[in-house]
Amino acid sequence: MKRILTIQDISCLGKCSITIALPVLSAMGIETVILPTALLSNHTLFPEYSKLDLSGQMMQYALMWKKNGVRFDAVYTGYLGTIDEIGKTAEIIDLFREEGTLVFVDPVMGDNGKLYRGFSDDYAAQNALLCARADIIVPNITEACLMTGVSYREKYDEGYLRELCVRLCGMGAKTAVITGASLAEGKTGVYGMDARTGKIFTYQNDRISTSYHGTGDLFASTAVGALLRGIPVHEALKIAADHTSETIRVTMENPGNPWYGVDFESTIPDLIRKLGEEQ
Repeated sequence: MKRILTIQDISCLGKCSITIALPVLSAMGIETVILPTALLSNHTLFPEYSKLDLSGQMMQYALMWKKNGVRFDAVYTGYLGTIDEIGKTAEIIDLFREEGTLVFVDPVMGDNGKLYRGFSDDYAAQNALLCARADIIVPNITEACLMTGVSYREKYDEGYLRELCVRLCGMGAKTAVITGASLAEGKTGVYGMDARTGKIFTYQNDRISTSYHGTGDLFASTAVGALLRGIPVHEALKIAADHTSETIRVTMENPGNPWYGVDFESTIPDLIRKLGEEQ
């Protein structure tokens, strides 16, 4: 069984970060080890929340695993709340990286052309350095712009996406994948580049005119899980995009329609069925 280490926060209430990554990856047949950066009462879209910073334990736990001979087939990073956490995460990647270890970075820090609350330009610059260590990065357009210095656009063409990918790969990532990339009206998906070959790959599905917290975490977790099951990168991204879209559709049918996260629990059986068809 493959083993993955995921480094991100835990929100006790609200579906995001580790509370999506752990069940989704486990259901996909991946042993999932968690390294929480913080423990939150609920995620930050709630009006109020409390937080316990766990960053002081990160390296201590990592070194204990190393002493015990623990190895990982992949390291997957998500939301990191501080520059210090980014630095510690980079050290932990270096600590456990061996030949064949997959490093998958989701540089969560902004959307709609802006950084999330509490982040700075320095934070974006440090995230760029973390991405340089990665085999695969999956920023959205805002995050790609923040790391490359390209001006953010609401309307763009394929040339714009290609320039972003070229710059992202130029930072050091082996494969750069831009999420939420639209190549036609009413469509959305991914646009990626393999830095070694320059090959471009894209996938588009129908855009759904609503949004839920945690969809990026669901996409990233599904994609890295598929990769660890031996599925090629372009197909893994397609599976992740379609699964995220279907989960949004299912959530919209829920009369309660929880605004704090997608109903990913309802679609895990469908994901496992699709993976069985692929392999």
